[in-house]
Amino acid sequence: MNASDHSTAKYYDLIGMAFVAVVLVSTVTAQKLFALGPFTLTAGILVFPISYIFGDVLTEVYGYARSRRIVWMGFAANLLLSLTIAAAIALPPANGWPFQKEFADVLGTVPRMAAASLIGYLAGEFTNSYVLAKLKLWSRGRHLWVRTIGSTLAGEGVDTILFVSIAFVGVLPASVIVSTIVSGYIIKVAYEVLATPITYWVVGRLKRAEGIDVYDWHTNFNPFRLS
Repeated sequence: MNASDHSTAKYYDLIGMAFVAVVLVSTVTAQKLFALGPFTLTAGILVFPISYIFGDVLTEVYGYARSRRIVWMGFAANLLLSLTIAAAIALPPANGWPFQKEFADVLGTVPRMAAASLIGYLAGEFTNSYVLAKLKLWSRGRHLWVRTIGSTLAGEGVDTILFVSIAFVGVLPASVIVSTIVSGYIIKVAYEVLATPITYWVVGRLKRAEGIDVYDWHTNFNPFRLS
């Protein structure tokens, strides 16, 4: 089936909403760094790799064009989050509310995190979706694991480098930034590899339930199109 074919998609909106929710949660939690053995990671890693699994599922089942719409929805929601938090911090606190400093300290870095997340997210998600769609055409739909892992290697690499660099340059020592990039990339890719059986199961169930399996033979891959 070509990407231009229109079929009733019963679960497309649900997956899209879950995708956007994961992106927002990871943006807020990503400002905290924690140690996991030899790795230095952002707390956003608890959920952010799931967005790439959702991205793989969306592109594999519904095609690049529909996946592109969800990526832009996530971008818009993330931008709204950043602007709302900035406005909330700027509002004068009410008399008797003593937590203005704590509120600003905890959430004050979110706008920068959101900017880093928006740039890394757009570049990474579109790289992931593009590579998966092209690999699907190249493989004629065979070897899903090659597409999910291959696209993650590319997308997570772009996202991790951009996000960590924008979020923490000038804030953390260069050694910590490099360690965070390497650690995050390794864990995210490992996450995707371990989740491959789940991705296979979800993709198979969705294709049967929706009755579609889109191939992007004639798709315009311009990321700035919304249709």
